[in-house]
Amino acid sequence: MRVHLVNPSSVSFGTAVITPRWQYVIAAATPRSFGDPILVDETLAQIDPETIQKGDAVGIGIHTANALRGYEIGKIARERGAYVIFGGIHATLFPEEAQELGGAHAVVKGDGDLAWPKVLSDCSHGEPQPVYVGGQIEASDFLPARWDLIPRHRYMWASVQTVRGCPKHCSFCSVWRTDGQRPRQRASDVVLEEIVQLRRLGFRFIALADDNFYPVTLTDLQLAAQQKNESRLKELIAIRAERFELMSRLARLPDDMVFFTQITMEAAEDPEFLDAMQAARIKGALVGVEAVTPEGLKDVYKDFNLAGEKLAERLRTFRRHGVHVLGSFIFGLPSDRPETFETTAALAKIADLTFAQFVTLSPYPGTVDFIRWEKGLGANPPTIAGVPLTRRWLIPQALRPKLYWDHPVMSAEEIRSRTQGVWDNFYSWGSIWDRSSFIKSSKGRLAFVLISRIYRHMYADTGIATDSARVTWSGRWTRWMAKPCQRLFAGRPMPNLEVPV
Repeated sequence: MRVHLVNPSSVSFGTAVITPRWQYVIAAATPRSFGDPILVDETLAQIDPETIQKGDAVGIGIHTANALRGYEIGKIARERGAYVIFGGIHATLFPEEAQELGGAHAVVKGDGDLAWPKVLSDCSHGEPQPVYVGGQIEASDFLPARWDLIPRHRYMWASVQTVRGCPKHCSFCSVWRTDGQRPRQRASDVVLEEIVQLRRLGFRFIALADDNFYPVTLTDLQLAAQQKNESRLKELIAIRAERFELMSRLARLPDDMVFFTQITMEAAEDPEFLDAMQAARIKGALVGVEAVTPEGLKDVYKDFNLAGEKLAERLRTFRRHGVHVLGSFIFGLPSDRPETFETTAALAKIADLTFAQFVTLSPYPGTVDFIRWEKGLGANPPTIAGVPLTRRWLIPQALRPKLYWDHPVMSAEEIRSRTQGVWDNFYSWGSIWDRSSFIKSSKGRLAFVLISRIYRHMYADTGIATDSARVTWSGRWTRWMAKPCQRLFAGRPMPNLEVPV
């Protein structure tokens, strides 16, 4: 029985920005008795069905955006006589759907690190169970990825996870429901071993693929102290200390390494933490800004963020400490008005954001927004191509709406076109070149310009554009430019690099 691990995608670019970490973790969970698994990442190239044979086991990891393509692959694999196993966030939320539409023999709910060997054993005996509950395992049980299997020259960035779970409860996010609100944080030893293995292979750029790299805020510590909750305070202090230990060890790695992560805005209140990030060369962070008005922040349950000029100053704080921000904004909130788009675009510039992404409000399964949206559509929601709108991920890609919420003052097309306009403005050649001025080397500046354009084409045009010619052109342009861009990010392999003590 051969094992296949498939990362579905409807679009292949030949080269990808970041490694799909789950594939390499589940590869590590595959018992050696089954041999090395066959890894297929469809962001690189589509799967060849002829490689799947009767009796093989095909593991497919899905999130909501690629579920439909995952189900197509599952049905193909089942028709060829293979055992089909689904996992990932979407399969965890909708196991019956994976069985009905994806031909799944089995679904793994939750973390797959420990459950996967049992699944394969049962398949090898012809007795797969319909559902395996992986749950939320402890950080000590997280498996290090098998980076020895990676096609080295196909990815710009590698990915390592240091913590799962987020203590926040944002209305548009499912992480706190699927991964939990208790931070499950790995020890620095195992994290460093993975990172060093990747640098030995020549990866200089590493994404710390965490739900929230800043799991303990100063406010959390103050509240625990005020409540005289000594056990809670001790726990929080320990988590914070482990963060600083990790960053101090990252700082002792080769100085050509660059890290990127995801944190909440509250980190800007913690200069000691930001200084440690800078020393560790964590040079970039995705920060969920979401909205620039108090009303918008209340819409998404994120009123712990600031708005207006105070927000811009808070974001500039990151830059002053050497951390470049990828700001994430949501359009289509009930409080948004036509002028919100221009205001957001202006703030993104004056706040010194290095990158930004602008998305339209979409209800994702497992979120408060989805529950509210589904309830609002009632028992008989509208359908598209025979698919209920409440199962929008099953609608054929070309027919999917660009916005799912009725807005009090704007049409869906107005919101979509204005969002596209903000992308076009922020990622114009001139704007990108101006933002690249902080980079001293010509090679680094070129890499910044190219990755900015690639990011825009991958996520703006293929995500929200309705002009098929524009979508096609963006996909072709990205394939042309991704390979030379990958070379700009690559480093010289360091096979003898040791883990910092």
